[in-house]
Amino acid sequence: MIAAPGFIHWKLTRDEDGVAWATLDRAGESTNALSGAVMAELVQLLDHLDAEPPRGLVFRSGKTAGFIAGADIHEFDDLVTPENGLRLVARGWDLFNRVAALSYPTLALIRGHCMGGGLELSLACRYRIVVDQPDTRLGLPEVKLGIVPAWGGMQRLPQRIGAAAALDMMLTGKTVDARKAWRIGLADACVPPRLMERAARLRVLDPTPPHALGLWQRLLNGPLRALVVRQARGRVAQKVYHEHYPAPYALLDLWQHQDGNALAAPEVLHRILASPTARNLLRVFHLQERLKRFGKGSTFKPQRVHVVGAGVMGGDIAAWCVVQGLTVTLQDQSLERIVPALTRAEVLFARLLKTPLACRAARDRLIPDPAGAGVTHAGVVIEAVFENLAVKQQLLAALGPRLKPTALLASNTSSLRLEDIAVGLRRPERLVGIHFFNPVALMPLVEVVEIQGAAPEALQAAAAFVGALGKLPLPVRSAPGFLVNAVLAPYMHEALRCLDEGIAPATLDAALEAFGMPMGPVELMDTVGLDIVMAAGQQLSAGAPAACLIQCLDQGRLGKKAGRGFYVWVKGKPLKPAFGAVPPGLAERLIAPLTARTAALVAEGVVPDADLADAGVIFGTGFAPFSGGPLHRTISPGA
Repeated sequence: MIAAPGFIHWKLTRDEDGVAWATLDRAGESTNALSGAVMAELVQLLDHLDAEPPRGLVFRSGKTAGFIAGADIHEFDDLVTPENGLRLVARGWDLFNRVAALSYPTLALIRGHCMGGGLELSLACRYRIVVDQPDTRLGLPEVKLGIVPAWGGMQRLPQRIGAAAALDMMLTGKTVDARKAWRIGLADACVPPRLMERAARLRVLDPTPPHALGLWQRLLNGPLRALVVRQARGRVAQKVYHEHYPAPYALLDLWQHQDGNALAAPEVLHRILASPTARNLLRVFHLQERLKRFGKGSTFKPQRVHVVGAGVMGGDIAAWCVVQGLTVTLQDQSLERIVPALTRAEVLFARLLKTPLACRAARDRLIPDPAGAGVTHAGVVIEAVFENLAVKQQLLAALGPRLKPTALLASNTSSLRLEDIAVGLRRPERLVGIHFFNPVALMPLVEVVEIQGAAPEALQAAAAFVGALGKLPLPVRSAPGFLVNAVLAPYMHEALRCLDEGIAPATLDAALEAFGMPMGPVELMDTVGLDIVMAAGQQLSAGAPAACLIQCLDQGRLGKKAGRGFYVWVKGKPLKPAFGAVPPGLAERLIAPLTARTAALVAEGVVPDADLADAGVIFGTGFAPFSGGPLHRTISPGA
């Protein structure tokens, strides 16, 4: 190998076959991102190759963390001015067009994540080879930040995999794994790690014509483009409002009328870049990164987990830990009580792990343990029994003496104070709260609850454990309901008051869905379970229970799990009758007590600051991300 000198972020070498290898290893960072400096150096690299063109050029990563995570998002803060926005877009558009026009074969060797601008660079190459490993994911998630893939992705992805599949990826921000990327034509080959460099070299030395779309797909990319856009626009309109999320609508316009060239419609580009939605979604991204940092910096890496309580929460926590590669023992009073959790776990394994071999390995790691023998071997022991203080106290007092000296003892309580649960423990400072939300597999947030006098190393270990599970750890102090349930209680209480006043359930849900919530409060209560809503309300809200709630419970209408609550549920979906006009101000009426309670919890120190409170409510309740959070929207001009 002959190396070219003078680069900081890139390493350029030529092998004995004349193939050039451009390895991106961004200096001073754990992951690769296409910053201004990285892009400028790529220009110099291509200039260097122009003097003596290679037989082929392979782009690869020098990081173990993946290929390229995308553009440097920290540079997006300057996008609000038209000049800066156009300059950043033009930088990537022009450079990747130059890559696409190179006379020699180019290939992106993709191992690990390949997102945003990273995928746009790979699309500008003639070939893409993906490495078949679990963390290889490809996607264009720009709409999740309120922007569009403007470095050629809108143009090249439909040309590569067809309009319908490309628009689905871009409009949702969905990613695909290595095997699916190969199956849909996004990658030219899918190879194991041991063969990746050989496969890349052979492909550029013996180039074959790239994958070509069939006639029907070419028509959908050309004369029938308006039909595709009309169908896609209808699907987008069913999920998000234009005024809340303008980026997907702008993406469709740019693809239909400008062939994905955002520079040809600068007014559209600036409208989305300077929108409150883009600013707020960028803020939410930074909040998410802040939550992730709580899970880093600890050496605590348990391999075995013991969960006590095989109900919906406990069983699903156990299954999620297994999906993340841990071995879990699941305890309850009898094997019969554990079987339903094992059945639900099988469904989760089939959905997430894909292959029969991976599902079988997961099944082997989820061990029924009625006698609780796994306690003495576990690095983390999680109590997930029902919300009864006396039961939890008795259970934890029995578990404490059996723990390994380094084990973490955690409670998944949703509303009880840890200080009360810890009564009787010989070492209460070892107890932490690790509060998951239902459904465990879908909800990204986990509250890490600090008991008074908690050992700092226990809190750090809990956050690290949550982060290793792929969740977002939010530090909160022990208080009734912590953050998320504490702010949902007045929100649901106000919804129940509205129902008692005669406002139809579907009207309430429509008002809050139009506001931007993922589901309305009535559907949410039915989903949670009306018996749980009653119990939480008694813990967290003052005043008598709502008459409508008492009536449902008296009639055995417990919500989704019973097939009937405020709604009738069929095949997991609520049947919502037609409703009239939504009264003005209805959404704000319900949001106001949630916002007030959030601010109060910040003032009381239950959550460290307003930013983390916003993050917790967004990721814990689905509160409209485009607004920036309940506290941010009340203080931000134009929000």
